[in-house]
Amino acid sequence: MTPFTRRKKPGAKKLARFGRRRLDAAGNPMRSRGIYLLPNAFTTAALFCGFYAIVMAMNQRFEHAVWAIFVAMVLDALDGRVARLTNTQSEFGAQYDSLSDMVSFGAAPALVMYEWSLNGLGKLGWIAAFVYCAGAACRLARFNTNIEVVDKRYFQGLPSPAAAALVAGYIMMMSDLEFIGTRISWVSFVVTLFAGLTMVTNVPFYSFKDVNFRKSVPFIAVFLIALIFALVSIDPPKVLWPIFVLYGLSGYAVYLWRLAKGKPVSIIQTDEEPLDHSERS
Repeated sequence: MTPFTRRKKPGAKKLARFGRRRLDAAGNPMRSRGIYLLPNAFTTAALFCGFYAIVMAMNQRFEHAVWAIFVAMVLDALDGRVARLTNTQSEFGAQYDSLSDMVSFGAAPALVMYEWSLNGLGKLGWIAAFVYCAGAACRLARFNTNIEVVDKRYFQGLPSPAAAALVAGYIMMMSDLEFIGTRISWVSFVVTLFAGLTMVTNVPFYSFKDVNFRKSVPFIAVFLIALIFALVSIDPPKVLWPIFVLYGLSGYAVYLWRLAKGKPVSIIQTDEEPLDHSERS
């Protein structure tokens, strides 16, 4: 009896190829590409806060909008640290974090400020808001490209979360003092331009990245931290914004002081340290 050859199904080879694990040059199985859930969940939450701030500003609920920006700042500070603690750093996470920062600390503060105060200035208002938004975009792009050469002790220009805090804190404080945004449009104009342009300067701002939290400290340090929290809880709008203003001016003060002594602050990396892709600001 003549044997009949069984015909293979057309998709059999494709299915077998799909289920086969890829091997590297050494013959070891390669891990499939994916993303880490935990740090990217924090980044997604920060992105949501930025989007929520824009929506609240469109609905004239500015108190909710500024608090959403502050929550995004906390989440942005946590995602990189969570990635390092869990050893889940990735290039995807670094790029995703930058895009989230652009929404939360670039577009959101600019649009909230415009809706609250700058729309009373007409074209000058939206130009100031755009300068801030463009400054945040350039700041993030420059940080991503200069991360290997800039001294980690200093930020090159005002970091975008600090600029967002400067704008959001200003809105919070003036609203708490019952100022109407459209009546102080020129003050808002100056604050917005200052924050936007300072982000793209070469003025060094201390980054606090060289602070060792694992090192033992005197007991008085714990008392001072508790005192700071107590002062902030008394009246957050009136306490937080002056702190943000002092930080926004600190870079210029340090730069002028060092320049007067003939020792300009160098932000070029002077010692070899491991590159950390999880830090974006």
